[in-house]
Amino acid sequence: MNTMTLWHISGWGFAALAFAALLVGFSKTAVSGANTVSLAIFAAVLPARASTGVLLPVLIAGDVLAVLTYRRHAHWPTLWRLFPAVAVGVVAGTLFLVWADDGIVRTSIGAILLLMAGVTVWRRRTAETPQEPDAVGTRAGRMKARSYGVLGGFTTMVANAGGPVMSMYLLSAGFRKLGFLGTSAFFFLIVNVSKVPFSAGLGLIDGRSLLLDAALAVFVVPGALFGKWAVNRINQRLFEQLVIAATVVGGLQLLLR
Repeated sequence: MNTMTLWHISGWGFAALAFAALLVGFSKTAVSGANTVSLAIFAAVLPARASTGVLLPVLIAGDVLAVLTYRRHAHWPTLWRLFPAVAVGVVAGTLFLVWADDGIVRTSIGAILLLMAGVTVWRRRTAETPQEPDAVGTRAGRMKARSYGVLGGFTTMVANAGGPVMSMYLLSAGFRKLGFLGTSAFFFLIVNVSKVPFSAGLGLIDGRSLLLDAALAVFVVPGALFGKWAVNRINQRLFEQLVIAATVVGGLQLLLR
């Protein structure tokens, strides 16, 4: 099928999806969480439930590029500590998608976007007053990893919106920029690939959606290259403010649609 006619996408609709794909690449190599804007665009252009399946392979393409860029900086003990809790969250999110119809998914995505915007604002404010991170082996540290893992797994399965949750966890654990990017790159590559069978089983990924993904993946590459160039040059404070504003607008648009 012609990808331009999939779900009756107009030229402007495809252009919006292409811009969202470019943002995915940028977020994976520069500012984690920027793809919440991509999530809002996908859910606005496509049916909300189907948009999660179409966006997933685009995210995986960005994850591959991020791993190739920052593979030397991953912290594997943190990843192994998170994965069991994330698996629980992914299963919970899958069960939710089995039950939810398109309207509920659209409303849920909108609510998650607003929640993630609030989380990001809170994270930025608390980052201004550094706190001692929980030690890895303590009870508090283990509980925090489990809590963030379950929430991250659920939000990434339902809305591909686990980025802000994991960003907040990694920052609270004391990761610096390169370690943050390397660890999150492997985290999301592994988690997103593991979601593919669930999404395919729910009918969210099929041959037609993959045709659209193939067309959109082309735009992920320049976004990732620009992110790699900009990561040490960007005014991140201003960019995060713009991302938060766009995320709020996108969330409200989905809730009021």
